[in-house]
Amino acid sequence: MKTTTVALGAHFDAFIQTSIHGGRYTNASEVIRAGLRRLEEDEQKIAALRAAIEEGEASGYVEDFGFESHLEELKAKRKNNG
Repeated sequence: MKTTTVALGAHFDAFIQTSIHGGRYTNASEVIRAGLRRLEEDEQKIAALRAAIEEGEASGYVEDFGFESHLEELKAKRKNNG
């Protein structure tokens, strides 16, 4: 495993120490890896959301959308499903 040096500052150093003393993590490396995993997950979610937005924008607009009738359809589906 590669060793990397990072300057964290007092705030994050205190957070790491609190996390270790709380018993969830045994050392600073575990805390950092957990944070990086979370960051990676967040980045993947953001990428998926951006792709969904682009897909939606590319699909165009519905000209004859009836909001009230659509709402009634949704209510009927919900009533039948639950």
